[in-house]
Amino acid sequence: MYRILTAAIFIALAAPASAQGTSVAFGGMSQDTDAPVEVSADQLAVNQSDGTALYTGNVVIGQGEMRLAAPRVLIFYTEDESRIDRMEASGGVTLVSGEEAAEAERAVYSIDAGTILMTGNVLLTQGSSALTSERMIVNLDDGTAQMTGRVRTVIGNSSDETGQ
Repeated sequence: MYRILTAAIFIALAAPASAQGTSVAFGGMSQDTDAPVEVSADQLAVNQSDGTALYTGNVVIGQGEMRLAAPRVLIFYTEDESRIDRMEASGGVTLVSGEEAAEAERAVYSIDAGTILMTGNVLLTQGSSALTSERMIVNLDDGTAQMTGRVRTVIGNSSDETGQ
């Protein structure tokens, strides 16, 4: 009973701040942004004139331990086309790293900045807890995320029902 009451008080006190936005530890998403990027998809269309590549159909992108999946990913290369500048995923995006997973309607991964911006019905799961918002920006260099836009949290309880 004491744990339930403590959790209820914590949620009540946190509610006003979560309406403005919240920072969350995102240690499992810490990532080596210099690691090679591997892309697989059903189709690829390359546009030499604007330096883009459009991957469609069951797109899966891997970099180190991180995996991103979406129906459509547009990749923008640097001006000299020597490396990837950013990736824009859309149509329902899933981002997974270790025990953590995030879903959103759209995601933009800026390679040099080491950030992933997820927008539209964002759902972040960490173990038995879940957070939702309209926008989340993940900093892959330090393993943190900032969630904004009507943030809601469900805190899971890993102990048994008796409160022991």
